[in-house]
Amino acid sequence: MSSPATIYGVGLGPGDPELMSVKAARLIASAGVVAHFRKSGRPGNARTVVDGMLAPGVIEEALEYPVTTEIALDDPAYGDALRLFYDDCVRRLLRHVADGRDVAVLCEGDPFLYGSFMHLHSRISGRAPVVVVPGISGMSGCWTASGVPITFGDDVLTVIPATLDDATLREKLQSIDALVVMKLGRHLPKVRRALRDAGLAERAIYVERGTMAGEKVLRLADKSDDEAPYFSMILVHGRGRRP
Repeated sequence: MSSPATIYGVGLGPGDPELMSVKAARLIASAGVVAHFRKSGRPGNARTVVDGMLAPGVIEEALEYPVTTEIALDDPAYGDALRLFYDDCVRRLLRHVADGRDVAVLCEGDPFLYGSFMHLHSRISGRAPVVVVPGISGMSGCWTASGVPITFGDDVLTVIPATLDDATLREKLQSIDALVVMKLGRHLPKVRRALRDAGLAERAIYVERGTMAGEKVLRLADKSDDEAPYFSMILVHGRGRRP
């Protein structure tokens, strides 16, 4: 008796194809269906990472976000649009499973770390076999690109999404050892102000497209503009005990 078709959430790692796991590469190369998230009209970074790896005749499912930054995160319309979107994505993927085709859903970084696949996973569980393949996180790629360990000794690492409102962001920054600020993009000015208020701006490192082509690493204080792509982060390295 053959095994039932499976949906795989495949972590691609931080962007450099050579940092993908052997298991991830094997599943991508053998999948009958490859699904990937993207902004409407864009090729999508996840799909770009796997160029040249897909099997001949593979079926591609481009999962195009209905909104990205057009609606504020706290607007009920934003949540409503994404709920309908994720429901539709699951219906599309389950049709392939019903036809006996394995599906590899491409996930930048690690599927269970701030990734869109989490919203599919909760909807798929119990309805079809689902397997998650971990990947090197984007933040790991960025702090490695900085050339300095992010934590030392007993440092506590804090991870903060830049999408938080100003007051919450300032509150979270009041007591940190080591810090990663994710989802930077258009939120850079707000994050820069919060870091200054917390006395962390001089320690902050800006990393853009870590491990990818066009990688940039510089002190935030040396960054003269407030432009940042989605694939950028701010790091504050720890200062814990060192042997």
